[in-house]
Amino acid sequence: MNSDITVALLLGGTSEEKEVSKNSGNSILTALRSLNYKVKVIDPAYGLNQPKDENKYFEEKDYASRTNRNYIDVINSPLFDDVDVAFLALHGKWGEDGTIQSLLEFRGIKYTGSKILASSLAMDKSMTKIMFQHAGVETPKWFIIEKNIINHSFVQKNIKEKFGYPAVIKPNDEGSTIGLTICKNESEVPAAIEKAANCSKKILVEEYIPGRELTVAILDQKALPVLEIKPKSGFYDYENKYTSGRTDYIVPADIPNQVSEHLQKQAVMAFDSIGCESYARIDFRLTDEYKFYCLEVNTLPGMTSTSLVPKMAKAAGISFEELIDRIIKNSF
Repeated sequence: MNSDITVALLLGGTSEEKEVSKNSGNSILTALRSLNYKVKVIDPAYGLNQPKDENKYFEEKDYASRTNRNYIDVINSPLFDDVDVAFLALHGKWGEDGTIQSLLEFRGIKYTGSKILASSLAMDKSMTKIMFQHAGVETPKWFIIEKNIINHSFVQKNIKEKFGYPAVIKPNDEGSTIGLTICKNESEVPAAIEKAANCSKKILVEEYIPGRELTVAILDQKALPVLEIKPKSGFYDYENKYTSGRTDYIVPADIPNQVSEHLQKQAVMAFDSIGCESYARIDFRLTDEYKFYCLEVNTLPGMTSTSLVPKMAKAAGISFEELIDRIIKNSF
């Protein structure tokens, strides 16, 4: 019985995606309660000083007292003594990168999503792409630069020789397109590098693939219907991603069945290449010639009202509540 299970809903955190995490958490909380789970909301960034008023988890904007060290204190505290499973609604660093997963493993608490290694690999975009290549999953060309040894001329020369412009410059370990720039020419490279370096010690410089943006959710080792992302202006950046009405979503995507099936197989291969479990979202670019390139794996994809995994689940006949329930059951 769900009413016998206590779920710790972990949200917020200290990453650049903490606000998105709170939005995901809010939607998940509603679903958990409708499913009759006993729910305990916890923001690990608060440590032992959790808000007494539940609304504070979603309204608080003062992050001065929130630290990474607090994660250790709260997971090692009595707050988790009666917890059966942790539902991870965290996004970004300290949430998707294997860190919180490690702490929960030490405490012996089950949790949703992929385990430590897969989470860590997926958060490191360059390592993910290496695993893609090993598994035979096509991915755009790329190279990595270190924040402390940046040479703009070297980067510009490398782009020109390896794949040309436009080129994508982004943090190697952030999500939600934070710190991402599509450079049309070499004059835009220095500012793009600086923007990405504000978010990460490593910067990914990647070939830009013109065409359509597609994504595939994996649930229980099976691919859900392919979804196409069509921003009404610009590219699928942070604003278009999280502002209602700024982007159209077509699911199933308007592509030939053979292409869709091949894409789903590639998504499962990408999922398996880094050892993911339970669920994830795999992002692709598709050219006009129907050649596709895998960009990354999201091991804790968003669960907001505009999020993609719930849309794909719905297209497969799976309600949001059923999706949340299956994710929890997978953790056991």
